[in-house]
Amino acid sequence: MGTADRHRLIGELLRTREEISVDELVETCGASGATIRRDLEILASNGVLKRVHGGARSLLARGDNPGYGQRELEEHDAKLRIAKAVDSLLRDREHVWLDSGSTATEIARRLSNRQLTVMPMSLHGVEAITDSASGRGPELIVPGGRLIAGEQSFRGPMTESNIRSLRFDTAVVTPCALNLKDGLLAHDLDDAAVKRAGLESASRVIVASSSSKWNASAVALVAAMETVDVIVTDLNLAPEDLARLDKLSVEVVIA
Repeated sequence: MGTADRHRLIGELLRTREEISVDELVETCGASGATIRRDLEILASNGVLKRVHGGARSLLARGDNPGYGQRELEEHDAKLRIAKAVDSLLRDREHVWLDSGSTATEIARRLSNRQLTVMPMSLHGVEAITDSASGRGPELIVPGGRLIAGEQSFRGPMTESNIRSLRFDTAVVTPCALNLKDGLLAHDLDDAAVKRAGLESASRVIVASSSSKWNASAVALVAAMETVDVIVTDLNLAPEDLARLDKLSVEVVIA
């Protein structure tokens, strides 16, 4: 089992358990104790878990939303497919607004060698583009504003003002949750305001959402489903849901 696979497995186990020991992980992962301890140190530094004597403790209290480090480990294959599909929908020389979050980071990594102008909403996105680019990559516009620790995302009035001062060909929105009744949702009002500024400043709105976000819980409304042009997802939607989206003129791309 490779390092990335071990990290994802450890993250999944600590979603359902309060604590796990090094000995249990050695047996589960088929790795040495030294390797597991090194994995736990890395995951602790990324905010996925808390290192304790003899093992690790989950940082997820009941009902809490997982942090960026935890989400980055989850649904990785689906996010790669979604990123590839979003990439195929963008034309060279477009001006693109790109949301924050782990799915957005994979999209940024995918766009790293495209001829685009991109405004990423997180330093994770900025780093994904600049670290992966070989030769000439996208031109970057950084929005400024308040930086949220862990998420490394931009928030606040300065961020919103800088977004709204520009016009984008496409906004790529990664909602915290979505459903056909309410539309696109975020976990807090600040994130919702930034997402709303992005989609309202673009001619076309692409929503990139893994299956776990559908009908998930979130409290802040971003925008109604009528504002969306394309949804890219790994979820095979029911025929009646596809019919409702078609009625709203929303194209669905299954990744």
